[in-house]
Amino acid sequence: MSEMLWLIRKTLMETFRSKKSWFTYLGLPIAGVLLSLTMYSNAGSGTIHVGIINQDGDQVITQDSIRFIERLNHVEVTVVDEQTMREQIVSGELDSGIVFEPGYAASVREGAPAHLNIVSVKGEQVTAYVKAMLHSYIGNLAAIGKAVQADEAKFTKLYAAYHEQSYKLSTVALQNNSNVARMTNQSIGFLIMFMMFSAVDMSEIILKEKGNRTFLRLLSSPMSARSYVFSNIIVSMFILLLQIIVTLLVMKNVFGIDAGVPYSQMILPLFVFALGAIALSLMTVAFAKSRAGAGAISNLIIVPTCLLAGCFFPMEIMPVTVRNISAFLPQHWLLDTVNKLQQGYSLGSLYLNIAILLAFATVFALIAIYRFGRNNDSRQFV
Repeated sequence: MSEMLWLIRKTLMETFRSKKSWFTYLGLPIAGVLLSLTMYSNAGSGTIHVGIINQDGDQVITQDSIRFIERLNHVEVTVVDEQTMREQIVSGELDSGIVFEPGYAASVREGAPAHLNIVSVKGEQVTAYVKAMLHSYIGNLAAIGKAVQADEAKFTKLYAAYHEQSYKLSTVALQNNSNVARMTNQSIGFLIMFMMFSAVDMSEIILKEKGNRTFLRLLSSPMSARSYVFSNIIVSMFILLLQIIVTLLVMKNVFGIDAGVPYSQMILPLFVFALGAIALSLMTVAFAKSRAGAGAISNLIIVPTCLLAGCFFPMEIMPVTVRNISAFLPQHWLLDTVNKLQQGYSLGSLYLNIAILLAFATVFALIAIYRFGRNNDSRQFV
């Protein structure tokens, strides 16, 4: 036992002796959180800048339509001429432009709206909201025009009644937490990747010490090969748990990210995944004969699987085939656990997800043990 404690202390001191290790194990996960914060903090919160050209004069319907657009939330209206609109749309000062051409008011009065153009270089993502609201408003006016069948007096009366609505509409703004959820999942996705690379990096110490014969010298002492590997696992568990705690504390206390779920509930599934990452790293080392080989294998496994599991992009944008494939990856089940916790599921109700993560860890560990046991190379474990 004393030999194992000495080896754990020795490995920790050698690992954290360099500043590079501090950055690799703690700095990179925090950088991933910062990147996620940058990607999602301003998404969906901007104002749409709309330029309006009124070529239909002082028509009441046209003026009321402009006022309707001005009252829309998150829309800033500027009345401009055609040349200015073109220049500001190209430069990005305006997101879109609306042109009320001559005859617009008359066409609405006749029940067949026309002579209205909406232009933008940014596409539907900018114009969809304004277009939907404006078309709904114009559709109501056109319905009045169709109903009165060119009777000017009736149209004027109904139009005035429409704008003097007797009922009141109360609105309550609900906070949209979808971006916060995506930000949290993206941060956890980056943490997953760095945890897996960190586990491989720690397991590569085994290959390093086999290569320089340190392992053989240790075996000449009372320490067994099993104790040596177990000490490496304990150090890896400590480092990955430290990564988890530091990253979650930074997300909560430094960046103020409200994940919608107590961060303490995330520690258990993250730690269970960490066990799987360590087991996978040992399996990689068991099949590799050098540090370069272990690095190549880990790169071929970690990056593609993290990509398929949704660590870098929301799963909603993935094709159905990719979503089906991700169900065979442990990263998917961890992200699914976090997502369901955000939806209000209790941690106890997600026992199946935790069991699947434990199953992955068990399978990887058994493969590593089998490979170590069958390896007869003097440079490998016996």
